[in-house]
Amino acid sequence: MSKPIVGCQLFSLRDYTKTAEDAAATLKKVREMGYTSVQVSGFGVKDANEIVKMCDDNGLVIGSTHMGWPRFQNELDAVIEEHQIMKCKHPAVGGVPGEYHTEEGLKKFIDELGPIVEKLNAAGMDFSYHNHNHELARHGGRTWLGALYEDTSPDLLKAELDTHWITAGGGDPIQWIDKVAGRMPILHLKDFIVTPERERRFAPIGEGNLNWEGILAAAERAGVEYMMVEQDQSYEDNALDCMATSYTNLKAMGYE
Repeated sequence: MSKPIVGCQLFSLRDYTKTAEDAAATLKKVREMGYTSVQVSGFGVKDANEIVKMCDDNGLVIGSTHMGWPRFQNELDAVIEEHQIMKCKHPAVGGVPGEYHTEEGLKKFIDELGPIVEKLNAAGMDFSYHNHNHELARHGGRTWLGALYEDTSPDLLKAELDTHWITAGGGDPIQWIDKVAGRMPILHLKDFIVTPERERRFAPIGEGNLNWEGILAAAERAGVEYMMVEQDQSYEDNALDCMATSYTNLKAMGYE
């Protein structure tokens, strides 16, 4: 089984991609760090042709994207066209509005998802759901996220688990990766530390407290295609330095 590819979730570098000039310079730095793939999210440049040219110029594959649920609902033809231009087959949603986070809301989301995914599949694409910690709240004895995957087929819905948010919701990332094995093309790698003041802070991969040996082995077992490194905040540190540290640490663990 081939190892997952380590990618850079560009949301982590959103402050460095607000203009086309800055975006191009940032992608060059991302490639110099060692990354060969990216996830387009929070990116200042919106034109798909411009984005793919910047990535191609720097030898970067667009492994996945994040888009808001309303775009999938209301602009699906445009979403498909953009992904075809970007040569990307793994669009994902970063979450859904609060109205869906009930038992009835879950059913509503699954019902709405059907025709959207059917059209994406016809275009050679799938659809993944990215979680935060509130999806691990329980409704009717099941976590919302667990019910989401139990009540949908792998053909309909793919997973994009986030290691930090699973942990923050009281879950075990390894157990969850095993739970959705075979239906998760993208995994978000995200670490965190706890300060003496009990504050949870995002950290570069390998600099925090998560069990990376176990998580990475589970990802490989599960058939993950891309492991996208994300750090929501870098605090007093430089976000570019943080992403470079994450890649260096993952490479030392045998993943690149």
